Amino acid sequence: MHSILVVNPKGGCGKTTVATNLASGLASEGRRVLLWDLDRQQSAMTWLSMRPGHYPRIVRLDKRDQPDGRSEAKGTWLVVDSPAAIHGKGLSHALRFADKVLVPVQPSVFDMAATGDFLRALSEEKAIRKGHAFVGVVGVRVDPRTRAAATLESFLHQFDLPVLAFLRDSQVYPNAAFNGLSVFDLPPSAAERDQAHWHAILAWVTGTRHAHAASGLATAG
Repeated sequence: MHSILVVNPKGGCGKTTVATNLASGLASEGRRVLLWDLDRQQSAMTWLSMRPGHYPRIVRLDKRDQPDGRSEAKGTWLVVDSPAAIHGKGLSHALRFADKVLVPVQPSVFDMAATGDFLRALSEEKAIRKGHAFVGVVGVRVDPRTRAAATLESFLHQFDLPVLAFLRDSQVYPNAAFNGLSVFDLPPSAAERDQAHWHAILAWVTGTRHAHAASGLATAG
């Protein structure tokens, strides 16, 4: 089983938006996808409960479950929406079963400060040091080719981590979420621009091809 942990201890940074759209993107490619919500608010599960049955299926994994990869079919993808303020043993436990780690970051002074401390702590984690988990960053609610995007990319450069994409501040995301949908469930006329921002993320997660750098993606924004 392939496990992707979406994590950032800063609340309101876009974890659930990234987790639900990632799960939907993987499902739209015909993959078997499980969604596991470890956050107390269970926002991802609320989204999934509203999802119409005729869209690509995403399987709910109860927060009390403990997936070990042995009981699931080969080729299954697990997307984990982590709780805010995760740290210490909780973070170490989550990293143990993560093949890849996605860190959503918003371009605000407060978000970058909190995320900087987290990324430094993350680099010290045993799983990361041994290369058992790979970390990628996603800029959230930031338009490419803006000063905010350049500032965020400059800030993240110090951690030597790939900035996979910038997801623009668009009403497409909340409007889709109200109906249990993602940008991948909308017609191209409504979400083609936002879908394009996800190509590099999906490529990095699945390892299907090399992801573009954020600066390269900006030209498509």
